[in-house]
Amino acid sequence: MISTTWPFDPRRSPVYYGWVVWLFSTVGFLFSIPGQTMGMAVFTDPFIEVLGLSRTQLSMAYLFGTVGSSLFLTRAGRWYDRYGGRVMIPIAAAALGLMVLYLSGVDLLANMLGGVTWLTFLLIMFGFFGVRFFGQGVLTSCSRNVLMLWFVKKRGLVSGIRGVVSSFGFSLAPLVLAYLIAVFGWRGSLWVMAIVVGLVFALLALVFLRDNPESCGLYADGGKVDGGPGTKEAPSRTLQEARRNPVFWIYSLSLAMHGMFGTALTFHVVDIFAEAGHSRETAFGYFFPAAIFSTLSNLVGSYLVDRSPLKPYLLIMLAAFITGSIGLIHLDEQWGYWVLALGFGVGGGLWGVTSNLAFIRFFGPLHLGEVSGFNTSITVFASAVGPAAFSLAVDHLGSYTSAAKICIVLLTGLFIAAAVIRQQEPE
Repeated sequence: MISTTWPFDPRRSPVYYGWVVWLFSTVGFLFSIPGQTMGMAVFTDPFIEVLGLSRTQLSMAYLFGTVGSSLFLTRAGRWYDRYGGRVMIPIAAAALGLMVLYLSGVDLLANMLGGVTWLTFLLIMFGFFGVRFFGQGVLTSCSRNVLMLWFVKKRGLVSGIRGVVSSFGFSLAPLVLAYLIAVFGWRGSLWVMAIVVGLVFALLALVFLRDNPESCGLYADGGKVDGGPGTKEAPSRTLQEARRNPVFWIYSLSLAMHGMFGTALTFHVVDIFAEAGHSRETAFGYFFPAAIFSTLSNLVGSYLVDRSPLKPYLLIMLAAFITGSIGLIHLDEQWGYWVLALGFGVGGGLWGVTSNLAFIRFFGPLHLGEVSGFNTSITVFASAVGPAAFSLAVDHLGSYTSAAKICIVLLTGLFIAAAVIRQQEPE
C-alpha cells in the first residue's frame, strides 16, 4: 500500500484537501482530450496524408478502435475499485501518454513494416484503441469517481463546477491543438501532449492525489459526516446486483442515447445543416448557443440536485432531447434551429448532472468503479455506432430527419420507463 504521508501529508495541508482532489479530477478530465473525439479530429488530415489511408478507412479504424476499447472498460472499473484513484489515474495518464507517443510514430512503423494498407489500418486502429481506452475511458472515469468520494453534501455542486471548467476546456481544445500543430507540427504536438499528460500530470497525481478521506484520516465535506440531510450513502451494490435493478438500465440507456445521438449530431453537423439548407458557418455556429444552454442548465441543476431526488433531472433531460430532436426535424425553419440548440444544450447540461451522481447515489461507493465502468462501456459503444447509424439512415431512409424520428421513439420509451420505475434514494 502506498504511504499516505510521503511525500505529502494531506492532514498537514492548510487548505481543505477535497479541493485539491477536485483540481486533479478536473485536470484529469481536461488531459483526457487526446483520447476524445475533438482531440483526435484535429489530426485526421495529417494521419490521412502520412498513412496513405482514405478518410473512410481512417474513420473505420477509429470506429473499431473505439468499440474495442468499450469492451474492456468494465474490467478497468474493477481495477479502480481494487487499487483506487491514486494508482489508477497516474497509470492511465502514463499509458495515455505512451499511446499518444505511439501515434506520433505510427507512420514510421508502418513504413518499416512495408506500408501495406491492411497492416497500416491495424496499426492506427491499435493507436485509436489505446487513446480511447486510456483517455476517454479509464482516465475520465477514474477522475470522475475519485471526486465523488471526497464530497457528499455538495457532491452535485462540485461535480457541476468541474463540468463547467471541463466543458470550457474541451471547447478550446481544437484551437489550442491547432496552435500547437502550427508551432511544432503534427508530430511535435503529439510529443508535447505525451510529455504533459504521460509524465508531468502522472507524477503530480501520484504525489498529491489520495483515494478517499478515510485513507488519510480525513472526512468528506471537510469534516465528519454527521448524518444530516443528504449525507447518507446508499448501500453498496456489486455490478451483478446493479444489473438486476431496472434503475441501472434506465440511467445507462438514457446516458447512452445522448452518447449516440450527440456524437452523431456533432460528427455529421455540417451535412445535417446542409440538408436543411444552412451553411457550414451556421452549422458550427450552432455550438455556441447550445454551449450557453448547457452551461446554465448544468450550473442550476448541480446547485439544486444536492437537495432533491435525481429522477426529475433524468426526466427533464430526456424531455429536452426529445425537444431537440423535434428541432432537428424542423431545422429548415428558424424556430427549429433554436429548439435544437435549446434541447440538446439543456439535455447535455443535465446529462453531466445525472452521469456524475446516478451510480453512486443508487449503488453506493464500494463498487463504483465497476458499476460506472460498465455504464461507460455502454455509452462509449453507443457513441461509436451513432455516426454510422445516422449514415445508414440517410442511405436507406433518405434523410437525417428519419434518424431523428427513430430517436424520438426511443427517447419517448425511455421517458415513460423513467417516469414509471420507482427510484429509491437514501434520505
